[in-house]
Amino acid sequence: MSEPVAVAMDIGGTGIKCALVDRAGEIRQAGRYPTGADRGPDAVVQTVLEVATDQVMTAKTAGMESVAIGLAVPGVIDEANGTAVFSANLGLRDVPLRDLVAKHTGLPAALGHDVRAAALAEARLGAGRSTRRMLFVAIGTGIAAGYAVDGRVDPGGHGASGEIGHIVIRTGPDARPCGCGARGCLETYASAAAIARIYGVAGASDVVALVNAGDERARAVWREAVDALADGLLTGIALWDPRLIVLGGGLAGAGDTLLVPLRDALAKRRTFHQLPEVDVSELGDEAGCHGAALLAHDLTEAEGHEEQ
Repeated sequence: MSEPVAVAMDIGGTGIKCALVDRAGEIRQAGRYPTGADRGPDAVVQTVLEVATDQVMTAKTAGMESVAIGLAVPGVIDEANGTAVFSANLGLRDVPLRDLVAKHTGLPAALGHDVRAAALAEARLGAGRSTRRMLFVAIGTGIAAGYAVDGRVDPGGHGASGEIGHIVIRTGPDARPCGCGARGCLETYASAAAIARIYGVAGASDVVALVNAGDERARAVWREAVDALADGLLTGIALWDPRLIVLGGGLAGAGDTLLVPLRDALAKRRTFHQLPEVDVSELGDEAGCHGAALLAHDLTEAEGHEEQ
């Protein structure tokens, strides 16, 4: 009998991370494909369909049975209707991606938001598996979050929950403009892209290395970013009251260089709040694929219950 696996696809602006994941959460095979977003939204959709089919065939060749497909996509995602409402990175607008993939492959499919899918994975399989209430915050090109309660992540009333990166933390004429149209948003100060841009290097990891080497300018940039992140997270704490905050995305790789000053900054800002523990992702770069797989397996389990 073939082993049942979910086809997991974490679809980003430049690449698609794929994995065949069993029900225990073990990745049996993994791969990466270019998204082709530079060729336009139609090309992106076609690439997703082709990759999904390729992954199903890969599973079959390896003696595994694909039972469902999970898709994790950035942007505003209507998970209930399976629609990518708006994804700037992919150029998608009102695309019924779930149904297109299901029709093309003949398999049930689930569509979710990339950060909320990663939050789901961290809550069930990663750093949050032993706590009931966890806030996952991904810090990369932008900043977004997913709040998990008892292993479930709420997408919000319009598929846009968790946009913590667009909390306004700075005001006045010097507040930095954000791509969303506002000024002073958290991600203009504390995202990995913002940190690299402010210092003038290719990536935030370069700034982290300079901080650890004692570069004073890098340390000043880092302090500003950490203070901004603490301000944003304090709002998140006030709204969601999590037991644990898990940091993911590229900036989480800074480890204690980020965690130690961030915990201190939160403690200095606390008034009546009970501060949660703050830690980094256990699943790292694989969180999105794990989350997409969970969406797929949850779908098949729900369908199984309906048939009984």
